[in-house]
Amino acid sequence: MLKKITVIGGGTGTFVILSGLKQYPIDLGVIVTMMDSGGSTGRLRDQLGVLPPGDLRQCLVALSDAPLLWRKLFLYRFGSGDFSGHNFGNLFISALEKVCNNYDDVISTASYVLKTKGQVLPVTFDKTHLCVEYKSGKIIRGENKIEENTNESSPIQKAYLEPNANPNIKVVQRIKDSDILIIGPGDLYTSIIPVLLVDKIKETIISGKAKIIFIMNLMTKSGQTNNYNASKHLQDLEKYLGKQIDYVVANSGEIPSEILQWYKKNNEKIVKNDLLENGYKGKIIQQNLIDAQLFEKETADRLTRSILRHDSDKLAKTLENIIL
Repeated sequence: MLKKITVIGGGTGTFVILSGLKQYPIDLGVIVTMMDSGGSTGRLRDQLGVLPPGDLRQCLVALSDAPLLWRKLFLYRFGSGDFSGHNFGNLFISALEKVCNNYDDVISTASYVLKTKGQVLPVTFDKTHLCVEYKSGKIIRGENKIEENTNESSPIQKAYLEPNANPNIKVVQRIKDSDILIIGPGDLYTSIIPVLLVDKIKETIISGKAKIIFIMNLMTKSGQTNNYNASKHLQDLEKYLGKQIDYVVANSGEIPSEILQWYKKNNEKIVKNDLLENGYKGKIIQQNLIDAQLFEKETADRLTRSILRHDSDKLAKTLENIIL
């Protein structure tokens, strides 16, 4: 029987890990955050009242075995006109939501079109927003506003959903059945922790049998994880997870100086691996995980995005001995 491997997260980091893992003989699934409220996704939420399609769309494309043209189509972003800034895949999924009887039909139809290899599961079908409270007492509501709050120096002391969200029952069952949960890579407070805030998710993980792997972020995130080292990332994650991480996968490769300069301008820096000196008891796996390609922002994309990525194949190869 194939091992049941489940990824938790959303955004570009989850796209990277899924793209690498889909080549292996495993029962692969992903639990996707549904709290995005920025860019094309945010506009569709506001104007059409739909669930956020962006993270789902990235996961569906990452697991797609459809011809390249279909995958390119679902990633295509309009550069002008009334659709400027919108992604075709987001529009497709939002239109499906309007004509399908339920959201399971939305996912199954999009999965059929894209020949998705794996199970893509929205963590909730409830319409909810991520909120954070900083140590200063400041409260921000909405994932997009948290992402935009890059000048914030006060650390986040609490993250919560407003209103509370009920879990997708298929997600609860998937967690119970999973042999391994892979968390990240991705922004700690806007891609990963929101999944853990949905009712029953934390409790199901705590009582489950799955080993947990955390893919450590390469760089800090301005306004969210300022000056965080690896142990602080782990501390915050385990606070919301309620369980100790069994494996941490961290990069040991050198990041090019021109990329570091870009991050420095955005007040972001390398996540220092200080796990051993801070008493981490799990297993640390260190490899060169850097994607040598420099990612450039699309001109039609209205959001600020990182230019550094993990390499899909390197990451999957590093995980091979654990997941097989």
